[in-house]
Amino acid sequence: MIEIPSDLHKDVVPLAFLLGTWEGAGVFAPLPGEGGPGAEKCNFGQEIVFRHDGRPFLEFRSRTWVLDNEGEKVRPLENEHSFWRITSNPHGTSGARGVEISSVRDDGTVEIWYGELADGKPQVEVSTDAVARIEGSAPYSGGKRLYGFVKEELLWVGEKAAPEVSLRPYMSAQLKKVLSPAQLIKDINDLPDDGIAFFR
Repeated sequence: MIEIPSDLHKDVVPLAFLLGTWEGAGVFAPLPGEGGPGAEKCNFGQEIVFRHDGRPFLEFRSRTWVLDNEGEKVRPLENEHSFWRITSNPHGTSGARGVEISSVRDDGTVEIWYGELADGKPQVEVSTDAVARIEGSAPYSGGKRLYGFVKEELLWVGEKAAPEVSLRPYMSAQLKKVLSPAQLIKDINDLPDDGIAFFR
């Protein structure tokens, strides 16, 4: 179920399905030269937070880490921070439900993304419009991402291209929403005062 906070700015209501803290795991397949020496395909854990403060954008924070075969954290993988907006003047999109994102990653990459919301379903597809990198960051020329809310889960897949590597999938994850203590309390309001009576 998608809830729309009463203080959410009206401009970003179409992105309400993204709000909250999400945790899960996925698969990372680096491009050549990406991820540091010895980087190879691996499973990763991820925490994504989409939040708002009443202004006309959502704030996005993502942390990922390499997982071992037992699902334990091995080392940090990639952090990202971005701001998501709805635009009425979509950049290269066909409707009035355009999405624009400005983001920075911990490897020194800054990106501007444009895309649009799907019609009739909670899904966003975006592509890079501009990429800037600090000296020493891995070669990278652009990407595409697809985020979707499916059966109460947040699924996403990312594609990347480098000067000598054509666009290809490099990262995807399946995330579940983490309930806040306030939501948990709301959900148990109907329980009897005598907890034992719940089991009778």
